[in-house]
Amino acid sequence: MSDKDYLPKLKVLVSSQASWDAFTDMLDAHVELMRRKMEQTDVVTDLYRAQGAIAALRQLKYLKDEILNVHK
Repeated sequence: MSDKDYLPKLKVLVSSQASWDAFTDMLDAHVELMRRKMEQTDVVTDLYRAQGAIAALRQLKYLKDEILNVHK
């Protein structure tokens, strides 16, 4: 499987605005949980893990653009 072969298969996720909105709402909720974890922790490794999780969750918000750009 090449680097981007999975993108066309994910088009169904972004084809419905309601589904996409629900997905991004879930991502935002998880970002908020990780942000609270960052504020409350005094363990450096937990802080770094939360930062990494937030970065990954935010990257998923760009998935729609990535999927739709494959079909241009």
